Amino acid sequence: MLSRCDLINGAAVALLTLSIQGAWAQETRMNLFKIVTIKDEIIVGLSAEELQALGGNDASALAHALAQKGDLTVWQYNVHRGPNGELQQAPTAKIGLLANASLRVEPYSTTYQIVPHP
Repeated sequence: MLSRCDLINGAAVALLTLSIQGAWAQETRMNLFKIVTIKDEIIVGLSAEELQALGGNDASALAHALAQKGDLTVWQYNVHRGPNGELQQAPTAKIGLLANASLRVEPYSTTYQIVPHP
């Protein structure tokens, strides 16, 4: 069985450098979720439109879609310094999530500004 870290590394499609205008970032509302397994946890972000396409607007919609489809492609988020030096939660890679019996999806909140993914 593959470890969670192997799944993340194997599913990463690309690392991106971002230059997003602040006004556009504030207009797009991102929802962050913590994906928890036995080995580790990651933060992913979905827009309101992406959540609606999955059939809801909360963590249960993401968990249900993952269980039903078996895999999903999402943006992984991490804390980085923005152009002005302040910390922000920003997308770092588009990754694949695979359904797993030990998987848990939780809503995630942060005090940092959330940068929307492309």
